[in-house]
Amino acid sequence: MTDQIRKASVELHIEELVLEGFPHLDRTQLGDAVRDELARLMAERGVPPGLAQGGTVARLEGGEFQVAPGANARTIGAQIAQAVYRGLSW
Repeated sequence: MTDQIRKASVELHIEELVLEGFPHLDRTQLGDAVRDELARLMAERGVPPGLAQGGTVARLEGGEFQVAPGANARTIGAQIAQAVYRGLSW
């Protein structure tokens, strides 16, 4: 008998990302970093329970996180993605 692995297919669309207290960042790098880190987290940890049943999430509070002085857009984007993932893991 062959073991079959069922992989979930998820399409995530972020309409608006509101960041307070950040200076001007490279939006393209930031967006790419958020996308890449969310993909990594879902591949490693699976689809969060908040998305596993399908449907939409109208609003998600990502909470707060500490950013090191001088952090670049890729690092901040990864932190944002981790906060989003935590928010979906309810």
